[in-house]
Parts: sequence; C-alpha cells; structure tokens
Amino acid sequence: MKFSISFYICLFFCVNANALKLTKLTEDQGVIWGFDFISAHQIVFTEREGKLKVLDLKAKKVSTIKEVPEVYEGGQAGLLDVIVDSKFDKNKTLYLTYSKETKTGKTTAIHKAKLKNNSLIEGKDILITKASFGTSHHFGSRVREDKDGYLFVSIGDRGKRDLAQKLEYHNGKILRITKEGKPAPGNPFLKVKNALPEIYSYGHRNPQGMYYDSQSNQLWVNEHGPRGGDEINLVEASKNYGWPVITYGREYYGPKIGEGTHKEGMEQPLYYYVPSIATSGLVRYSGKMFPQWKDNFFSGALKLQHINRLYKDKAGKWKEDRIKEVADLDERIRSVKEGPEGAIYFSTDEGEIYKISK
Repeated sequence: MKFSISFYICLFFCVNANALKLTKLTEDQGVIWGFDFISAHQIVFTEREGKLKVLDLKAKKVSTIKEVPEVYEGGQAGLLDVIVDSKFDKNKTLYLTYSKETKTGKTTAIHKAKLKNNSLIEGKDILITKASFGTSHHFGSRVREDKDGYLFVSIGDRGKRDLAQKLEYHNGKILRITKEGKPAPGNPFLKVKNALPEIYSYGHRNPQGMYYDSQSNQLWVNEHGPRGGDEINLVEASKNYGWPVITYGREYYGPKIGEGTHKEGMEQPLYYYVPSIATSGLVRYSGKMFPQWKDNFFSGALKLQHINRLYKDKAGKWKEDRIKEVADLDERIRSVKEGPEGAIYFSTDEGEIYKISK
C-alpha cells in the first residue's frame, strides 16, 4: 500500500501535536529551593546555601541580591522558600523562610524585606519558630499568601516526631500569620490554653510543597512520609493530619510507625504515595496553557526524579502520570510553579530552572 507525502506530514504532526517544549532558563546555580515571579520576565529564587538571586528572562542574566539574612546551611537546612508580596508593585516586599541558628539549636524563621537596587533593605525576622533543636533536617518550609493578605507557612517536625502532635511547639505544623508575624485573626487555637496561637493545623511530618487557591480559598500541601507514605493533603483549620500516630509509611529499617493508617479525629490524605517519591513543590494547575490538565496536581519528586501529575480518571479515581520530558532529565525536582502565562516552571537540585510550554 502506498501513502502520499501529505499523509506522512499529517502523521508527523498528529503524533507530535501534544509534545511539550522544555526550555532551560538557567543553569550552574546552587540548589534552587524556591522561586517566585517578580514580573512576567523576572524570577527571584533561593539557593539553599544562602544566596538569593534574580533571573532576568529578557537579558538572560542572573544577579545576586545583597543583604540576605545569615543562614545556617547544612544537611536539609539553608535558605528555603521565597514569595513576592501580592502588592509588590507598591511595597517591593519579599518573604523568605530559612534555617536560623539560635542558642538552643536550629529552627525555621520567616524573614520580611524590601527589594531595592539588588539589595534587601528594612529586613527583619517576623517569626522565629519554636522548633529549635540540634538536628539538621525537616525544616519544612513553604510560604504562601492567602486572599486576605495573611501568610501560610509550613514547618517540619525537625526530627522530633512526637512534637507534631503537641500544640505547645511549632514542629510539624502549618502556621497562619500576619505580614508582621502575629497570629492571624480567626486562627483555631487562639483561645486554647498553652497552644501556640500561630498554629493552623498539626500532625504534619515535613511539608515541602504548598499551593493556595485564592478562588476556592483552599490550601494544599504535600509532605514527605518516611519509607512510603508521602501525602497530598487539603489543609483545614484545627485539623490533625496524624503524624506520627497514623501513616502509610514505615520506619526506614522496616517496622511500622504508630497505630496504623486510620484513627478517629485524624485526617486522611487526598492521596498517598507508596513507595515514596520524595515530594517537594506543589501546584494545582489552572488549565491556562494546557486545558487538558485543569485542576491536576503537579508535585516535584526528589527521590524518583520526575514531576508527578495527579488527576482523576473518568471513573473519578486518582491516577498518577509522569511528564516524560522531565523524567528524562534524571534530576531532583525541588520546586514547581505555574507562571503568569500558564507555563509550568520547575527548579532542580542541580541548579537549573526550566519552563514547560507548548
């Protein structure tokens, strides 16, 4: 059977119609832990070892920002997340989360500063969390602004797992604070004796992905399980997410943890991963550039080195997929965000930022 030239041309374009374009925007940086968009052509990003930088997409140039707070760097500790204030055009304000050394150890701190002439000015820690220990892991930490102008911040359990259940500590919690670091009005434990008033939810292990949907006023996090049991959770005020009493993971050396996978009064995850993919970074996609992906969740994966797409099939069951073009890079994906134009951006531990577009 013979085919015309037009058939082969059509076949080529039909097969490649859904191909994704993967563009490398920068390379040879440190571990790019977090990033945000100053504008459509400027990205501010953190390097875990303590540097804050701006990528100018038009000039294809990276600039280093001065006067960053002193960061404790080691293990999982360092300069962590960064976001741009929703009114940045007027106030030029950034918020950082980072690992800070204190008299009692290391903890997660939230820093506020203005960006002027490639330097931070008027910088101050608005909250130094009560999660200070000698360990160098499980700091969290992501920060997001809600529609009312308050900040959600995730704090890891700092390796002190039982404290995730105790309201006297910030370990293993999601916090909700004002832009001056005070407890946000309406927080669920404001009137609970001995409870820290910044706490919004508890029973988390190490949330390193966070997405806030201003339209639905919903907050989502993904968090690391131990050996298995990474989770995606819809976070609601006062709720207990179970760690370490319930989990789908096990100790790294094999035995089970806690009391099982369910307990009354403790929340079930939207989805859990067994084996773990080592989740970091989370976005629930708007569908702006890729309508077929509307409301899909995209999580970075450190251990299995891919972007994980979570979606519902026609029967309403959650399914996983992996973006092949990203998996082929064989890199640890640290942070994932949707850009202003609807492209999906991600950063890697190898010091790169990429864009996924049509």
